Amino acid sequence: MMPLMLLDYAGVAVFAATGALAASRKQLDMIGFLFFAGITGTGGGTLRDLVLGLPVFWVVNPAYVIVSAVIGVLVFFTAHLVESRYRLLLWLDAVGLSAYGVLGAAKGLAASGSVPVALITGMMTATFGGILRDLLAGEPSVLLRSEIYVTAALAGAAVYVAAVLLGLAVIPAAALAFTAAFIVRGGGMRYGWSIPRYKPRPGRKPEDIL
Repeated sequence: MMPLMLLDYAGVAVFAATGALAASRKQLDMIGFLFFAGITGTGGGTLRDLVLGLPVFWVVNPAYVIVSAVIGVLVFFTAHLVESRYRLLLWLDAVGLSAYGVLGAAKGLAASGSVPVALITGMMTATFGGILRDLLAGEPSVLLRSEIYVTAALAGAAVYVAAVLLGLAVIPAAALAFTAAFIVRGGGMRYGWSIPRYKPRPGRKPEDIL
């Protein structure tokens, strides 16, 4: 499980960085940076563990909180060096989403043995921290952007589960799944990939449906 633990730390660190970057865009103080780094870095994993009925990972191992705090402090002193912080935030979020989608699927599969549960926990782990970050920061939610987001997490989770069920070892399965998720999310940001969105019938306004 060591490769997955490293992926867990990487996911926490990268998501914590996106939270701290959001704090920098709002020009918050150090406590604000630590809060955003912590809530973004651990939010998805916390929800995953609660749903699976597992001990919350950062309570069992407080090192994850320390990682988030260190990242928050580092970004506090270096964010001004980054010219386009929102663009960096999105690309780091893509890395965190890819890592956490794989880890969430792995934990869900190990805890339940269920493919649907693994897919759901993969998506949940990968997206919830970023959703919390954007909600608290008042930023446009990545969940509501036109390009692919949740689908990328689902792709990574699905590739990991399929690879493991086909007998692939954990490390290559995780690497393959991470790559798949990052390509899908990166393609969405770079080339505007998206899936068809709901459109009301001609002549009907969206509010008429309610």
